Amino acid sequence: MTIDLKDFEKGEKYGGDYAGDLAKVQKRLAHIQVAHILHKRRAVVLFEGWDAAGKGGIIQRLTAEWDPRNFQVWPIKAPSPQELARHFLWRFWNKLPANGNIGVFDRSWYGRVLVERVENFASEAEWRRGYDEINEFEAQQSDSGTTIVKLFIHVTQEEQDERLKGRLEHPWKRWKTGFEDYRNRERRGDYLDAMAEMFRRTDTRWGPWIVIDGNDKESARIAALNAIADRLEAHVPMDPPPLDPKLEKLARKALGI
Repeated sequence: MTIDLKDFEKGEKYGGDYAGDLAKVQKRLAHIQVAHILHKRRAVVLFEGWDAAGKGGIIQRLTAEWDPRNFQVWPIKAPSPQELARHFLWRFWNKLPANGNIGVFDRSWYGRVLVERVENFASEAEWRRGYDEINEFEAQQSDSGTTIVKLFIHVTQEEQDERLKGRLEHPWKRWKTGFEDYRNRERRGDYLDAMAEMFRRTDTRWGPWIVIDGNDKESARIAALNAIADRLEAHVPMDPPPLDPKLEKLARKALGI
């Protein structure tokens, strides 16, 4: 099915009990993380989307109830000189999760076919080759038992402008905006073209794209967390382990119960 970002621009206000529903899905996500730990499963959750779309806020709420020993959040920035001297996927291989862990990527290897394509940081031959390289990379992870969850957080130009304005005017949020936000804003049309081809070329059965309407933050957070929970839960056994009889006997004796 073709993904059209215009289908994700309603920005409807969240109609439910936001605090209650957030707590409910976070509890569900906590159980899902424990299932990954117990069954030694791996998962990658990656986020792409516009500047100021709300990726960071979703990630904060995604990981709020997780044990910090078994997940990692990777904020992906421009590659270092050491990373530029190697294949573009090298720096991501080094960040893939171990058994029992979940890796969260705030931006990802899709930079090759987005910002690197639009800003000419990669040659045309490199970014065109990137689609197959990314698909094969993700297929390798899936075949080896890693669940892949790919989210794209979409906002309209109008909503993005409001959020950029808010960052500019709030003294404790100014650090979150920079020259690149406005350079990227001016090339929105080029990015839309790149995104359309990215969806068309990399929306696979082992790594399908999930697009989230980010124009209302509360609606986006609940939708994103539920989508992540659905996909992770479908790929890990969710039955809690039985209590070891010997441990139970010892515990009851020690606790006097």
